[in-house]
Amino acid sequence: MERRQFIQKGATVALAGGLLTNQAIAMPTTKVFIHHVYFWLANPESEADLNQLIAALKKLSEVPNIQQFHIGVPADTRREVIESSYQVSLCLFFADSEEEAIYQIHPLHLKFVEENKHLWKKVVVYDSVDI
Repeated sequence: MERRQFIQKGATVALAGGLLTNQAIAMPTTKVFIHHVYFWLANPESEADLNQLIAALKKLSEVPNIQQFHIGVPADTRREVIESSYQVSLCLFFADSEEEAIYQIHPLHLKFVEENKHLWKKVVVYDSVDI
């Protein structure tokens, strides 16, 4: 049996043993915090403004406690429930709400807001945590 198969089989047996004996299986104690920001540009037709915001968001993603990030634009999907009037979105993943709070006061975040707030007319934020 290969090492990988042995490890997978062992994990399966351990998991099944925990389920069959009604033993608790250790779960992470922190809840992933997702910070999703949507930007509506003050000049939505300006490619220069769009490019400036995207470049600034890329720099902002260098904040060290960000676990993952995604910078995007609206997908080409058209259904009644889809909101696609924004120009750029930023989705950040943090280990927990404390890490996100640190991000909010991080110098790179404060600098980003100060230097780029003239680019947008509206910002909407959706924060969520694991259940």
